Amino acid sequence: MEKTINITLKIWRQKGPKAQGGFQTYKLDKVSTDCSFLEMLDILNEQLINKGEEPIAFDHDCREGICGMCSLYINGHPHGPDTQVTTCQLHMRKFKDGETITIEPWRSAGFPVIRDLMVDRGAYDKIIQAGGYVNVNTGGVPDANSTPISKIDADEAMDSASCIGCGACAAACKNGSAMLFVSAKVSQLALLPQGRVEAAARAKAMVAKMDEVGFGNCTNTRQCEAECPKGISISNIARLNREFLKATLKS
Repeated sequence: MEKTINITLKIWRQKGPKAQGGFQTYKLDKVSTDCSFLEMLDILNEQLINKGEEPIAFDHDCREGICGMCSLYINGHPHGPDTQVTTCQLHMRKFKDGETITIEPWRSAGFPVIRDLMVDRGAYDKIIQAGGYVNVNTGGVPDANSTPISKIDADEAMDSASCIGCGACAAACKNGSAMLFVSAKVSQLALLPQGRVEAAARAKAMVAKMDEVGFGNCTNTRQCEAECPKGISISNIARLNREFLKATLKS
């Protein structure tokens, strides 16, 4: 037999970037615990539209935990109370019957609110554009075995590359720091020979852009690591600091 719950939702509503925002309360009855969190919001929006009210704006795309667009702050946690999942992978069985659920947009200077629960995450794109790529002429495609890479380095690079750039790290950080995101993108390239050529310039450029677009400094509280849906390690931040220090000394 399908299990259902009754819930109360306190949702942040804001008509635009410069508008005054505030919480509004909604009640939903008989919500299936098999629903994903975003499906529950779809049900709420259907009810609002049927009443002639404005639906709640929230970001979503793949709904498979890949794109990172489903960026919601739920009961004080980026992506909700479950660990290492995005909002679209969070299910209503994680909540209790009669529970009040508070839903907010990302809270960070680098992520200004567009409308309701949607934020502008373009700052992350600007950081990637500053240096999160390999720009050297590598010539023809080399044989896969001609550039030996240790399994440890390859595994670490792949783990770092699993970052989806959702912004949960910055939203969780009390300083609004994007260091975990930047360090993951630096690490995935710095660990591989193709990325070593531009390592110094990359670290300096990406950190400079991170500061420019309004993110704070890292004070190693590890909240970013705890809330990251992909389990990115803060060991990447130590690597970024080393890369940045070497780049500074060289210049």
